Order: sequence, then C-alpha cells, then structure tokens
Amino acid sequence: MTDPATDPATESANGAVTGPASAATTARQRREQREAAAEAAVVSWLAGSGLEHELGARPGEYVVELPGEAKLRTAASVVVGRRDLTVSAFVVRKPDENHEAFYRWLLTRNVRLPGIAFALDSLGDVYLVGRLPLHAVDEETLDNLLGAVLTTADSSFNDLLVMGFLSSMQREWDWRISRGEPTHNLAAFKHLLQTGEA
Repeated sequence: MTDPATDPATESANGAVTGPASAATTARQRREQREAAAEAAVVSWLAGSGLEHELGARPGEYVVELPGEAKLRTAASVVVGRRDLTVSAFVVRKPDENHEAFYRWLLTRNVRLPGIAFALDSLGDVYLVGRLPLHAVDEETLDNLLGAVLTTADSSFNDLLVMGFLSSMQREWDWRISRGEPTHNLAAFKHLLQTGEA
C-alpha cells in the first residue's frame, strides 16, 4: 500500500490533487491561457486595423496585407504558437546578380533592425522575420512589430531590386521602350535605366 505521506500525488486539505501530474496540468493551463490571450490580441488588432486579412493554412495563423509605397503590398504571416508569436513576410526572390553585395547589405542592415531580421528560405528568397514570447503579445507590441516589418520591407525594396535585379530591369526597360510600352512600373529606376532615349 502506498504511504499517503510519500505518494507524489496526494489530496490537499481542500481535496485537490497535488503532485507532478497536477503541476503539469497547471503549467499546460497557463500555457493555453497565454496562447488564447495572444490570439485574442491578434484578432482584436486585425479587426481594428482596417487591413485585409484572412486565416492562414496553419493553426493559429493569420495573413495580413500591409500596404506600402515602394513595395505596394507586403503579405505578413502571423502565427500564434505554443510558446511564441512569429511573423514572416516575403520581401524579394533570390537575387539574379551581385550576390555578395546583396547578402552583405542584408547582414549589415540586420544589426540596426528593431526586433526583426532579414532571413532566407530554402530557395534563397528573402523574408523578414520576427518573434515575440506569448506573454509579451498585446495590440501595442503587435502594432510595433508589424509596423517595423512594413517600414523595413518598403524602405529596402528598391535598394534590393537595384542590387539584385538591375540587369533584368534593364532588359525589361529596353523591351518596353522599343515597343512603345508604358514604363510606369519602372519609373523609380528611370535614372539608372535610361540610355539616351527621349
């Protein structure tokens, strides 16, 4: 027979079971509460933001469209996980050229970014990623995090295009000029792409 004095799962004075199993249950409940609170903050922020958004394919995922100027739309994936909230947003695809300068620029810029960083996926495409512990997630911190993602994606976009895709942009510019096609999508790079045409 098990001695109640030494049994790791015994009843307390109020009848509650105590011991390792109870502690594990309590820890799980607290984690679930933090997760629920973080997800509620995300839902509330999205509802008040006026931004286009939808549920993602993964549990706890929301995809929000962040409108910019240089980069007109940045799709950010916000995922509420078991221990943290993660954000990832596609910036540009793998560069065609000037790889060393391109990646050096990303690493140098990472040092100055507020709580986010440039990262590469398995294909070499460029993303911005960020992470918050669940206990730190509220509407203000979420606004700051996604604001940093939008500002960085938008302010970096043209620089990355020039470093990694100038040759392909030049070919498109020349093709459009030769056929009288509009070049408004390349207007920001006109000073680099013009070759003397009126």
